[in-house]
Amino acid sequence: METASFHHAAERLNLSQSAITRRIQKLEEVLGSPLFERTTRLVKPTLAAKRLFPRAEAILDGAEEATRAMRDESVAFSHQRNAVVTLAMIPTLIVPLLLPALRLVKAKGLDPRVRVLDHAANQVAEAVAQGDADFGVCSAGVAEPNTLFEPLFEDEIAVAIPPDHRFAGRVHVLWSDLHREPLILPARGTGNRLLIDDAMAENRLSAAWTYEVGRTTTAMELAREGLGLALLPRTGMYSGIGKQLDFKNLRSPTVKRPVGLLSRLSGSDSPTVAELKTALNSCAADLRRRP
Repeated sequence: METASFHHAAERLNLSQSAITRRIQKLEEVLGSPLFERTTRLVKPTLAAKRLFPRAEAILDGAEEATRAMRDESVAFSHQRNAVVTLAMIPTLIVPLLLPALRLVKAKGLDPRVRVLDHAANQVAEAVAQGDADFGVCSAGVAEPNTLFEPLFEDEIAVAIPPDHRFAGRVHVLWSDLHREPLILPARGTGNRLLIDDAMAENRLSAAWTYEVGRTTTAMELAREGLGLALLPRTGMYSGIGKQLDFKNLRSPTVKRPVGLLSRLSGSDSPTVAELKTALNSCAADLRRRP
């Protein structure tokens, strides 16, 4: 309307004339009304265009004001935002992996604020994919599209038993030993349960569960009370409850879950995030060396 010409409007907006024409046509389709009367010599606004014009100006002015305000706020709080890391993580990995990593970061003279989302593996992947977390630590099987999984170490599924159980003197436990034992298994749909079910299906094994629980800590509580044997990631042994249990290697077959860093493909790491990832990699190397 300001130029009275599609050609001049295209020049002002640094677009092709055909692009301007298509955009006006789409706007007319959405509004259900023609906006311009076109002749070979003249482009004349309709009554609908004249009514839309002041409203469009107000919308654009509001958008520009909001953009300026957001930019000002981003500059004002950029230092604070960059110093905060939001990490989504499986709870059983906090003690053996996150705590030593934080000590490494502090030893370098850094003191970041870390927001920890202690979620189940599926929720960790969702938090990373949706941008609620800067990155995550979870198992490979739950990775979401448009995310990158970088392996850290392999966490074995073990059998957690109370110290006075008849298996206490063994170095490892076989799947065949579990048939007559009350079992505590992860809930269906969880990453750990999928690993266990796949291993049983591949090796034509069966195991009837007595208790099915959603959280590893709940499984360890039940095992500690002698209600059954819990099939859990071996890293559970480092938690407070886990230290009160005896974790036995599970053999024939061995089941392992790859644990790693999960990041968005479109994201870029702040210096603080990069430092924490480096520390986690270092601590994961220590876990790989443990028997």
